[in-house]
Amino acid sequence: MAEMTETIQESEEMGPDTEVPSETPGASPAPEHDQLKDDLVAALKTVFDPEIPVDIYELGLIYRLDVDADHNIELDMTLTAPGCPVAGDMPGWVENAVSSVPGVGQVKVSLVFDPPWDPSRMSDEARLALNMF
Repeated sequence: MAEMTETIQESEEMGPDTEVPSETPGASPAPEHDQLKDDLVAALKTVFDPEIPVDIYELGLIYRLDVDADHNIELDMTLTAPGCPVAGDMPGWVENAVSSVPGVGQVKVSLVFDPPWDPSRMSDEARLALNMF
């Protein structure tokens, strides 16, 4: 089976404003893939840390988002701190948001803490919202 992999954030240098290659060899057509990517990001932007008025995508909490040829999703995310009070709930919120995107197959969300999150992962939009310039 041909794999289509979309990695939104995979290193400390990447953030929500980083451009990602739109397709890999053997992947589904670019317009369909690009639309799915946009829909997934839009869904992720509906999830907020209750203590921070910025969505998890702009905060840089999404480290990896892989989409296979069957539109199954594997996602690595982190939290702003390992002791976050919603640590047990937020992966479920993310899974529900991503699952709501039309055409998405199975969704697997993994909570990771390596590398640890830090404010440099936030987008300019998040910095502006939090007055962190």
